[in-house]
Amino acid sequence: MSLLECCARCLVGAPFASLVATGLCFFGVALFCGCGHEALTGTEKLIETYFSKNYQDYEYLINVIHAFQYVIYGTASFFFLYGALLLAEGFYTTGAVRQIFGDYKTTICGKGLSATVTGGQKGRGSRGQHQAHSLERVCHCLGKWLGHPDKFVGITYALTVVWLLVFACSAVPVYIYFNTWTTCQSIAAPSKTSASIGTLCADARMYGVLPWNAFPGKVCGSNLLSICKTAEFQMTFHLFIAAFVGAAATLVSLLTFMIAATYNFAVLKLMGRGTKF
Repeated sequence: MSLLECCARCLVGAPFASLVATGLCFFGVALFCGCGHEALTGTEKLIETYFSKNYQDYEYLINVIHAFQYVIYGTASFFFLYGALLLAEGFYTTGAVRQIFGDYKTTICGKGLSATVTGGQKGRGSRGQHQAHSLERVCHCLGKWLGHPDKFVGITYALTVVWLLVFACSAVPVYIYFNTWTTCQSIAAPSKTSASIGTLCADARMYGVLPWNAFPGKVCGSNLLSICKTAEFQMTFHLFIAAFVGAAATLVSLLTFMIAATYNFAVLKLMGRGTKF
């Protein structure tokens, strides 16, 4: 059997839920990490340009921003590897489930992926028959790593809970920028508000971005409106929104992974495969 035919038959039993979740995961993480990194850089420039003239006031903020940017690098690398691993796990468990229900014709690739399920065949007779095909040996090796679906379910569940917190935190800068943008809209249309334009301000100290002794720490009136009209503010605001959307997409992909992995594990457990198969 040719490699092309093997791949074609393997795709017949492809885990489409895992494929969609993997694509959504890569897209969401790329959007979150790329846009989040640039949004943090834009925030740093806005703070040091308009809200504080003393470096000591925002020194801690810059250190936090740089730390978050390094975390973003690690997050992108981790999710790329873990997403690929979850996709392989999806192929592995879905193939085993479809073999149980008779919806998946076993091929060389299929036999390799299910080697740890059945334990393989022993005593084939000749020396040549004992030597597995190179592709099958790769699948056997992969099967040893992917033969613990219960652990993948647990890790993915814990990762989903952690990412839920990340998703919630990514909404905070969107909220801050949205409040600032709303204040600017009120300044631009003074007839729609009863407050004096000079009292409409964006105070970075109120959100904990700067310490309370930072000067000026806030921008009011027409000065704030001019900031909101800058391309830097608009770009940073939209980048934070894009990062928030990326975090949401990643969360949906993790939930999809978790549901698919839990279903496959439950079927295999119910059919007597045990937790290691």
